[in-house]
Amino acid sequence: MTRGARIRAASRPRPTRIQREKTEAILAAALDVFSAHGFHGATLDQIAEAAGLSKPNLLYWFASKEQVHRVLLTRLLDTWLEPLARLDPDGDPVAEIVGYVRRKIEMARDFPRESRLFAGEILQGAPHIGDVLAGELRALVDAKAEVVAGWAAAGRIAPVDPHHLIFSIWAATQHYADFDVQVRAVLGNDDRARFEDAAGFLTGLYARALAVDPRA
Repeated sequence: MTRGARIRAASRPRPTRIQREKTEAILAAALDVFSAHGFHGATLDQIAEAAGLSKPNLLYWFASKEQVHRVLLTRLLDTWLEPLARLDPDGDPVAEIVGYVRRKIEMARDFPRESRLFAGEILQGAPHIGDVLAGELRALVDAKAEVVAGWAAAGRIAPVDPHHLIFSIWAATQHYADFDVQVRAVLGNDDRARFEDAAGFLTGLYARALAVDPRA
């Protein structure tokens, strides 16, 4: 969880068990509906039906479709950024970055609906979480880019643009979730083999790219 999310969570009253269960049921149903139909195609009626609730009951817990969508996206962003937040400035630089690549490909494997939900929001211009992207996300990426730049400046990894390194990891790993149909069409439906092969290829690719040339 990002620092801003922790502060917001600490300031709210602790929800009851029933509140947590209802909220989780609605969000799980909404994830299915939004992933299948997109934000504009999804309706509150569809979310309520998927959650086993009436629409008035759903509106008791969430005021609008927009609110459900934003909560889903904000929670997803916290999950998506957690592996980047774990990048340890005191660790071995190549191991830390390669470990991040592996965690991201595992997330593409384990959370494909969430990845597609997030991609859909971005393709629409991030109307519901643009402020979060420009705030918490940018602050975290800038902080970790500074760490990577420090490693490069100290000669611990090959010279690299840290922001574009992070962007490239996002693009390379989330491709396997966002373009899953295309990947399956080319490689087949063996999920385990596909993701293990992808993890092996990408971690090797980044390890070689970041290794310091001893002749330099």
